[in-house]
Amino acid sequence: MKIAVGSDHAGYELKEKIETHLIEQGKDIEDYGTNGNDSVDYPDFAVAVAEAVSKGRMDRGILVCGTGIGMSIAANKFPHVRAALCYDVFSAEMSRKHNNANILVLAGRALDSEVALKMVDAWLKTEFEGGRHKNRLDKISEIEKKFMKGAK
Repeated sequence: MKIAVGSDHAGYELKEKIETHLIEQGKDIEDYGTNGNDSVDYPDFAVAVAEAVSKGRMDRGILVCGTGIGMSIAANKFPHVRAALCYDVFSAEMSRKHNNANILVLAGRALDSEVALKMVDAWLKTEFEGGRHKNRLDKISEIEKKFMKGAK
């Protein structure tokens, strides 16, 4: 599994901890930035990760910014991306189990790094249940197709 990781300046420190954690586990990751605490625009990094997931170059992505809100909004503009902003282990698991989320979005200013790492681990190991949940995701895909045709 290839995992894209990105953050803005507010999520930089947590992103670095997540990367170290994943590398120690032998995960295949690619860092899409940012590479420091200098102020940057979060959409630039959300776009890089979401595009890589959307186009299938990466299997999953993890994004971190101050609240996670902006990153999740930006990432969800891409087809085939299901970015889920999560604040605890339960929501991280459910984002995979029921929604087949392929991008986990975290709030660097709101999460303790220990909790965030547990969330990442839970999210990566949780499988999509399918069944009635697949039917719901299929409906979302149809909405996506319908409105993408009319988008200018």
